[in-house]
Amino acid sequence: MSGHNKWKQIKDKKAKTDQGRAQLFSKLANAIAIAARGNPDPKFNATLRSAVEQAHKHNLPQANIERAIHRAAEVGSLEELLIEAYGPEGIGIIIEAITDNRNRTMAEIRVILKSHEIKVAEPGALMWAFTKTDSGYAPKFSNPVSPNATETIRRVVESLENHPDAKAVYTSLGA
Repeated sequence: MSGHNKWKQIKDKKAKTDQGRAQLFSKLANAIAIAARGNPDPKFNATLRSAVEQAHKHNLPQANIERAIHRAAEVGSLEELLIEAYGPEGIGIIIEAITDNRNRTMAEIRVILKSHEIKVAEPGALMWAFTKTDSGYAPKFSNPVSPNATETIRRVVESLENHPDAKAVYTSLGA
């Protein structure tokens, strides 16, 4: 009768929930730190104000918010990465990441992409296929692709979104 202990059930559920919250808190804190680079005062920095509101919405503790803003004042603490990749059947993928270590993040993302047989493109190689919007990047057009390619892209997007440094992932698959 394994798994019958109620405390074990609660512990397992709590561990899974806590891990998800920790990843979310990390992403929110990084977004705040990036936004605070321009001006650390939310009254004068709309991007920071929006990031702080988002953090409050997800119950990020105020101490974490203040620590992220303070961390932004440190020179070279975090940087944004924009990684472009070609998937199966020429599907474009853009990955936005926030990291404190560019080389580590690039290597980890390359491993994820390589495991799905997706190649990293040169910077700027895919920007023609996307339009920059307020919420990120939108594909200018989409081509019909096989269900197999769609499934591969779905799996790689899921893997990338679970990466702690990945902020957002955009594809040229149909909307």
